Amino acid sequence: MAESEAETPSTPGEFESKYFEYNGVRLPPFCRGKMEEIANFPIRTVIQSVLSCLVYAGTGLLQEVVYLVSQGADPDEIGLMNIDEQLPVLEYPQPGLDIIKELTSPRLIKSHLPYRFLPSDLHNGNSKVIYMARNPKDLVVSYYQFHRSLRTMSYRGTFQEFCRRFMNDKLGYGSWFEHVQEFWEHHMDANVLFLKYEDMHKDLATMVEHLVRFLGVSYDKAQLESMVEHCHQLIDQCCNAEALPVGRGRVGLWKDIFTVSMNEKFDLVYKQKMGKCDLTFDFYL
Repeated sequence: MAESEAETPSTPGEFESKYFEYNGVRLPPFCRGKMEEIANFPIRTVIQSVLSCLVYAGTGLLQEVVYLVSQGADPDEIGLMNIDEQLPVLEYPQPGLDIIKELTSPRLIKSHLPYRFLPSDLHNGNSKVIYMARNPKDLVVSYYQFHRSLRTMSYRGTFQEFCRRFMNDKLGYGSWFEHVQEFWEHHMDANVLFLKYEDMHKDLATMVEHLVRFLGVSYDKAQLESMVEHCHQLIDQCCNAEALPVGRGRVGLWKDIFTVSMNEKFDLVYKQKMGKCDLTFDFYL
């Protein structure tokens, strides 16, 4: 399991911390030295779910909806709690693997890692995996705005430069194109639920029904309708432009920043890297 330094530019800030390559995938520095321990992380059968997305594919919104559905919680209660403490990230330094191992069941855990790097037990069907994919044009805009808004990253490059890095697989957690296709290859597995971010906006009721069945929770018709309404409230809160000034959760975000030439280049790269995959996205919702 060889690790090697990945070449990164000297600026801007977030990229000054060198990524490292693990089995050919560029990973953030806090993953260094932990990958084998993550592969051997003990999974609890059935009573645990792992939520997985590439960074800014809708992880925050997905975690709140899944927590709401799985716990039957009130959306107002979620607003008062630190939801990140309820759904720790597997590979992050805090709270760390030792603490995550001791969490009481059922555990809800997040990860941005590619499918192949998730715990081996999970590959054997010993846990449930919920994966959310977002159309890559919106994702790259959201990811760029996130980098610019976070003080610790302080990204000051242009969007064109950032988008070029995205298309050339030069951001953390590796290639989006490989990441999403790798999970898509397993979308028919009994322990995998593959979701699309845009479907939360097109047909939330159906998505909630899928989650209810997949998680094995039980609601009568009235409770299910109430749950869908609660999820609508969460989505409105997360995607409302006033609550989120940069509007990162909005569908169709890319149309405000992509130039015609950028869009043509992106479409060409997308066709080259996704041409053999039958996964489709709605870019014009």
